[in-house]
Amino acid sequence: MEVKKIHRRTAIKLSLAAGFAGAIESPKLWAKDFKKPVPGSEGLTTYLKDGQVQLRLNNMPLTAYRAHPSLKYPYFYPLNGLASGTSLTTESALPYPHHRGLWLGCQPLNGGDYWADNDTESGQIKSEMLELGQETETSSELLNNCTWVRKDAPSPWSDERKFTVSILNKRVWVIDAEIKLTASEDIEIKSAKHSFFALRAASDIAPAYGGVLMNSEGGVGAEETLGKEARWCGYHGKRDGRNVVEGIAIMTHPDNPW
Repeated sequence: MEVKKIHRRTAIKLSLAAGFAGAIESPKLWAKDFKKPVPGSEGLTTYLKDGQVQLRLNNMPLTAYRAHPSLKYPYFYPLNGLASGTSLTTESALPYPHHRGLWLGCQPLNGGDYWADNDTESGQIKSEMLELGQETETSSELLNNCTWVRKDAPSPWSDERKFTVSILNKRVWVIDAEIKLTASEDIEIKSAKHSFFALRAASDIAPAYGGVLMNSEGGVGAEETLGKEARWCGYHGKRDGRNVVEGIAIMTHPDNPW
């Protein structure tokens, strides 16, 4: 059996921020028992229930890790920018409606499909354990163990995941992903256009809608980035309806074996 570790960091960085010129005043209609922010809501907080972890920053939605055992595979959605408060990824978009935010998947792997959002019998990354690790006001660990299963076929491998969500400053937050894959049989991954650790960018930062796709080597657009080695690759653009430019990127760890 071969054991490999995958390290990934997903950075959500704000390259330009602009506030609202004015504010809309409204009567202060507070619930009688909540005249102030809820104690304990400051900083980064987590809520684990029913195979899902919700993460909030100062009581505002930041991201969620969705890992219910019924899903095709676990994934992060949304991944909200700190200025816009809206997701830099999408949970579903044409022409690939099966892409889910930020996720790990693969196809074709030993004859199974652990990527497309089809029936789970063709392949499923099934969450077996989800729990919270160490937590501070600015960071939270998520621990998740999964088994890759397929009907009438042996499991090719299992994985152990540790995600560390960290708030670096008012502009940037990151997810550090450490994933250990343990093979239970010989592995064959045939050539395909699909990636392994992937994200689906929100439409408003995708090139078709005015956004920019680029990598660390200066490649811009699909032709200059597809299949090219790079230290990072990501998207940025002006958020729809807001005078804010935000971006999201995946960065490989220098200790990765490829």
